[in-house]
This record gives sequence, structure tokens and C-alpha cells, in this order.
Amino acid sequence: MKNYAILIDGGFIKRKLSKGPKSPMQASDIQNFVDSIKNHELLLGSNLYRIYYYDSQPLKNSEKNPLSQEILDFGSHPVVQSAEALFKGLSNIPFLALRIGELSFNGWDLKPRLLKTPSQSLTITPADLRPSITQKGVDVRIGMDMAALSLKKQVDIIVLATGDSDFVPAMKFVRREGTNLFLAKLGHKVKESMILHSDYLLN
Repeated sequence: MKNYAILIDGGFIKRKLSKGPKSPMQASDIQNFVDSIKNHELLLGSNLYRIYYYDSQPLKNSEKNPLSQEILDFGSHPVVQSAEALFKGLSNIPFLALRIGELSFNGWDLKPRLLKTPSQSLTITPADLRPSITQKGVDVRIGMDMAALSLKKQVDIIVLATGDSDFVPAMKFVRREGTNLFLAKLGHKVKESMILHSDYLLN
């Protein structure tokens, strides 16, 4: 019997499954997604080794807007409560392992709309600034798990749910090691390189 693992890029799947800011993705949405993968005709009769879900902890610190001096409290944002509820729900799904990275605050950026109108000068207000936030550690964890699963021969098939072409080198690596790579793109338009280095497109 073949073993397979499902690796889920949390940032990607939240964009695909969320129904809007007021209706964020729930753990039940992930369970439904996993069930659809398990019931795919190419995986029926195979054994689910583990589900890996990759995401970042939301920011909970406070930062000061350099123009207005107003304090922006990230911890009070509804996204924090929804993220914590999601992680709690995911922890109850059998065979699911959470792989959690972190977000980093890197200062302030101008909103893109300011630069779309040609002008010799700009008037910037506090509302024109937005926090610059980057995700750290998530992509590395996905790549490392893909390599480990294939090198240790823990699975025969990796189902990767993402639309990020940065994973193409990892996709190529696991296929060279003899592991099949199924790409679950959830209807997302992906780069040709991702299709080229997949064994099968699930959707």
C-alpha cells in the first residue's frame, strides 16, 4: 500500500477558501479539503501518512505610526482571534501537524495608489502609510519537510497545496528521489514550471 502526505500552504489556501474578511476560513474547510483529497480516485486504497499545515502566528505587538504617532495594536485585530480559533480547530483534526512560522514587522510602506499618479511632489498623510509585514520560516519548513519525507522514504506521494512557484526546486528534488508530486492548485492559475514538475494536477 502506498503512503501519501498532504502539505498545505496556509497563506495560499486561506486566500482560496475564505469567503471574505467577515467570513475567514475555518478548520472545517480544511477538513473538507482533506476529505476531497482522500477520496480522489488516484488515492483511494492508499494510506494517509500525515497532514502538514504551514502558517504564521499573527503579530500581537504594537507599533507607532511615524506621522500621526498613533499606536497600532496588531493584537486587537480580529485576524488574531480568527487565527487562534483556526489553529485550535486544526489541532483536533486527526493526523494533522501544525508547522508554525512567524511574521516580522519591517517598518512602514507607502500605499501603492500614491505612486500611480505622476507628480513632481507628494503629500503624505498618516492614512497613506501601511505596515510592512513579512512571513518568516514557513517556506523553509515546507521545503525541508518535502525533502525529509522523500529522502526517508516515508511516503510515496506528496500532495502539495500551493500556488507558489518558489517551491519548484523542492518539487524537482522529491521527484528525482522517486516520490510522486501531486499539485493541488484549487483552481489557481500557476506558472508553467509548476505544472511541468508535477506528476498530476488534482484541480
